[in-house]
Amino acid sequence: MSKLLVFIYGIIAYAIGMGGLTFFILYIGGWDFMPLHIDSAVAGSLTTALLVNTALIVLFGLHHTITARQDFKRKWQHVIPKAVERSTYVLLSGVLLAVICLFWQPLNGTLWSFDNDIIRSALITLQIVGWVMLVLASFMINHFELFGLQRVYFHFKDSEEPAAHFTDRGLYKVVRHPIQLGIIIGMWSTPTMSMTHFMLASTMTIYIFIGLYYEETDLITFLGDEYRNYQIRVHKLLPFPK
Repeated sequence: MSKLLVFIYGIIAYAIGMGGLTFFILYIGGWDFMPLHIDSAVAGSLTTALLVNTALIVLFGLHHTITARQDFKRKWQHVIPKAVERSTYVLLSGVLLAVICLFWQPLNGTLWSFDNDIIRSALITLQIVGWVMLVLASFMINHFELFGLQRVYFHFKDSEEPAAHFTDRGLYKVVRHPIQLGIIIGMWSTPTMSMTHFMLASTMTIYIFIGLYYEETDLITFLGDEYRNYQIRVHKLLPFPK
């Protein structure tokens, strides 16, 4: 692949990845200005909903867990150029998030619904804080490396990509995984928790904990005692001092 094509592909993949993430944030937020959101559809068969929704989360989880492992990356780079490996991961992530939003099946029932304006406003504000935390945390490590742009940029310049390095600045001094904490806050902070929303939030949260297990295993392999000491100093997700 030519350098220009790789660079263009990386930009397109970034746009699709961020587009899918934005769609997911707006979808699960249940915003009325969205023609399709978590509570906009009418429930049908419970069995169909459970099967389809579970399959969607499993598909998303398998992609994120398997393709993020180093063994898979080494094999995958025999199929596609290393320069677009991260961008392809981001592209597929965006597509899968959009697929979840488009095909998530509604369920009957509501766990909670607050009518008090103060409570509703507080929960909506907390929801927004969670998604802002996700974005800010990505920039506190390396947003452009995380979403594949850095690699295609240095490939276009014919330069060596800087090696990834450990950081514990900003939100990473409070929790080890502020990106995932932001996602959890964003998904669960809602004034109306329908069963449709609950299934998506709970299954995605379960996946997050599974994914963090494998991610931390990789980080210990790469960083050794540096990351083990970090684990001792800082909680995984609970923002309380040790």
